[in-house]
Amino acid sequence: MAPYITGDAFTDLFRNYRYTAWRLETRTYYGKVNEDQPFQEWLAGKDPGIDFLKPWLRMVRDETATGKRMQRVRIIDNPPSDYLKWELWATPYNNAAGEDIRYLPREHPIVAELPDHDFWVFDSKTVCRLHFDDDNMLLGATLSEDPQELLAALRARDAAWHHALTYLEYMATRFE
Repeated sequence: MAPYITGDAFTDLFRNYRYTAWRLETRTYYGKVNEDQPFQEWLAGKDPGIDFLKPWLRMVRDETATGKRMQRVRIIDNPPSDYLKWELWATPYNNAAGEDIRYLPREHPIVAELPDHDFWVFDSKTVCRLHFDDDNMLLGATLSEDPQELLAALRARDAAWHHALTYLEYMATRFE
């Protein structure tokens, strides 16, 4: 396996794509990233603010302001894990910055046809597979332009996006 891309090299992927960045999120929890303290505050019923999210939001705003698209589908359990509830809390900030985040209930039949791992697709030509350890910590990413891997990722993107609900649609279904 190729060495993992991390740090600035990983961040550069989000500055250097030309048209689209799309992600599939499959996990119910993401380890002790910089969100850990705000997440714990949120769990305790406090308002953690969004300072922890501002660098990402600024980057999303900068990139989407140039006409680029950034989208993702989160596979979500019913009921959602605490971490996914936390992500639901933060989603309006992401959407306001220009990122289109949608939700696909894990029980939807199409989920069985999707990969069981997280990945980004940049410009419909590069697959960026995310690798995590047993504690849900991001280890890094590997890039591929292999035609078979790319085709599988693009099919997954199209299927997930077609069946996913917008944030507002998903939130409306939670209270039916």
